[in-house]
Amino acid sequence: MELGDQQNIKGLSKKELVALVTGLSKNKKYGLVWEDKPEDVADFCKEKVPVLLPYEKWDIKQDSTFPTSFLIKGDNYHALSVLNFTHQNKIDLIYIDPPYNTGNQDFVYNDRFVDKADSYRHSKWLSFISKRLFLARPLLKETGVIFVSIDDNEISQLRLLLDQIFGEANFVACLPTIMNLKGNQDEFGFAGTHEYTLVYAKNIKKASFNEFQIEDEEFDKWESDDLGFYKKGAALKATGTNAPREKRRNLFYPIFVTPKNKVYVTDNNKKINKKDSVLWPITSGKQMSWRWQKETVKNQTYDIIVERNKGITLYKKQRPSINDLPSKKAKSLFYRAEYSSGNGTALLKRMFGAKIFNNPKPLQLIQDLVFLGMKKDGIVLDFTAGSGTTGHAVLSLNSFDGGSRSFILCTNNENEICDRVCFPRLKMAFRGYSDKVDKVKVDGNKGNLKCFITDFADSGDNDKNKKLLTRKLTASLMLKENVFDLLYKNKKFEFYKTNNKTIGIVYDNSSIHQVHSLCKKLNSKISLYIFSLGEETFDEEFEDLKTNVSIQPIPESYLRVYRRIFSL
Repeated sequence: MELGDQQNIKGLSKKELVALVTGLSKNKKYGLVWEDKPEDVADFCKEKVPVLLPYEKWDIKQDSTFPTSFLIKGDNYHALSVLNFTHQNKIDLIYIDPPYNTGNQDFVYNDRFVDKADSYRHSKWLSFISKRLFLARPLLKETGVIFVSIDDNEISQLRLLLDQIFGEANFVACLPTIMNLKGNQDEFGFAGTHEYTLVYAKNIKKASFNEFQIEDEEFDKWESDDLGFYKKGAALKATGTNAPREKRRNLFYPIFVTPKNKVYVTDNNKKINKKDSVLWPITSGKQMSWRWQKETVKNQTYDIIVERNKGITLYKKQRPSINDLPSKKAKSLFYRAEYSSGNGTALLKRMFGAKIFNNPKPLQLIQDLVFLGMKKDGIVLDFTAGSGTTGHAVLSLNSFDGGSRSFILCTNNENEICDRVCFPRLKMAFRGYSDKVDKVKVDGNKGNLKCFITDFADSGDNDKNKKLLTRKLTASLMLKENVFDLLYKNKKFEFYKTNNKTIGIVYDNSSIHQVHSLCKKLNSKISLYIFSLGEETFDEEFEDLKTNVSIQPIPESYLRVYRRIFSL
């Protein structure tokens, strides 16, 4: 008996049930297995079709020569289902910062917090994130990549899950990402300094990553020896108030240097060869001290630089600490001082004048991930948008390097996060704001924003529902084609145009003749969506315009995607 037979197990005898379970236990499979927990937002889609409606009061239009980005307010599961129609194979980079499932009321499942005592804690989290990752993968281009922030609570499970969804061969990196270099002293045993950033490609053979831009002068500061890189550090002779011999008596001793600049010390403070030079820590006739004990000099002569210039001076070799050494290729230990988690909080305080959101990601971290993972004109998706850091980072990066990247952010409005934090932050990022700490004006960033909310239509397969669904697909079609400026509208059809793109949406196919005349008059490339109860495309009616007009039946082209994704 096979599990895939899907027979009614209620009708099986006890012997047959035992045989079934025994057979399953013999077919062991390596990988992640969990109990899939029902989720309200997913089950709801069995009866309703998710769609988008325009939310025009939040739209920001600044300059049509710059790209338009998008904010979708609603559950990200529903938003992702619509994006499978509008943006399949169009996204260059996905970044998400999902709930970490710490058990401290940071993860809500079916309107209830998941705490540490919940025996299905990990299963609920995996059910939640897997559904969304399955919907997200088809959105990536073949060259696309995904970055996921996570901590120790789910890192092991998440990596196995991503192996299943994206393929183990498409794993790129697991980046320990330093968020608190001092370390969290409240943690047991070890002071935690890092989270993780998991990186996967949709197709690793086609993916590529950029390198940081570093001036050649930065490399010139460093030399190398058998132990690695170094540069000249402080003089080995101590300075300052604690340098005099009387304050550090054990640090007053001779150091010897051979003619070939080999350094050594001796137990009896006598040199081995007559030609060797002897150095005492004396400054202007005053006895001082070395920075190192004699034993340290003895064991670390390789870390001393001998410099001859009107005498001999000894310097310490300064070895690079975390990320000190410049590297054009990003390192697997991901660190910059700007990645400190406190920087994310500080920025929001400057923008809002108060701590308005817990643990926002630092702007520079996301900016660097976006820079490394895509070209300057791509699309970034963040379906766990939170405070909107990803959108802000894309705008900031465009201003820095002249890029034309755009973003799609999806966020629910739990605790009014979209209304109170995400959208207001994006508005300030676009239009500028007054820094509440330094009391200075911060310039905005060029670009445009279109906003939507998730909604639903009945999924019943009948003529009435199909007609109602078609009316509700207008915003989704505009998003799919990236066209938003009304050109012509009546009760039977609407036309929109932005730059050189035009779309027509026909709600009543009795108006085909009138639509044909308008298309002929426009004399441009047009994507035409025509209501049909089935697959009829009305190609014959537009035969004379087939070089300029492409036709898709709606709602059938939308329903095909809907049927596919909800059979996952």
